[in-house]
Amino acid sequence: MNKVIETNQLTKTFHMGDIAVHALRGVNLTVESGEMVAIMGASGSGKSTLMNLLGCLDQPTSGDYFLDGSNVNALSKNEYAEVRNQKIGFVFQGFNLLARTTALENVELPLLYDRARRIKDPRKAAITALERVGLGDRMTHEPNQLSGGQQQRVAIARALVNEPAIILADEPTGNLDSRTSLDVLSVFQELNAQGITVIIVTHEHEIAQSAKRIVEMRDGLIKRDTPVQNRRNAQKDLAEWRSDETEPENEL
Repeated sequence: MNKVIETNQLTKTFHMGDIAVHALRGVNLTVESGEMVAIMGASGSGKSTLMNLLGCLDQPTSGDYFLDGSNVNALSKNEYAEVRNQKIGFVFQGFNLLARTTALENVELPLLYDRARRIKDPRKAAITALERVGLGDRMTHEPNQLSGGQQQRVAIARALVNEPAIILADEPTGNLDSRTSLDVLSVFQELNAQGITVIIVTHEHEIAQSAKRIVEMRDGLIKRDTPVQNRRNAQKDLAEWRSDETEPENEL
């Protein structure tokens, strides 16, 4: 397997007046192509800062970050933005969909910023992405016509449309109930089974158990990096949930 992510002594320091806040203190992390990794940690552990660096939304104070074999630290601002657009798909807690815009148009949006025009037929690519997440019959619906789970599926389709090397999901089930969370997790597991690298940032252990590996952060460092034992099968749990909902009540 190829390394899609590799960091070497990655640090990030923020300055608040005269105070230096060391959010990351030398993070070494490797993610292989096709892995599904959960990054966990309490507030202030550094997990959100790490996600921003891995997603090329921010640059480190020091250290090296190799994304799909390229050292992104050496890139210009425009090249940085181009790598972010082509290599990474983002899924956020709040969906971040445009109102009064159809699911299909929301998914097409990232392709407007693809200056390399790698995707020759944006409309076809958007349709394919929506079909992959099971929303082929909801393409013309606007966000307010979709459930929370369907909106997050649209967001996942939008992350897929550029055919990225990795999908970064920041608390993707944070606004969803337990049943809908399983629905969304089942999509991530299915995509991962197809070979897509998925990284989920979460504070919920149950969500992290759907990954193949859990990276726990504390005080800006990785404290534990372990494979998941008894990995949660979201599709199986969802099927059991549906079975419980349809099971007739016992007669008195």
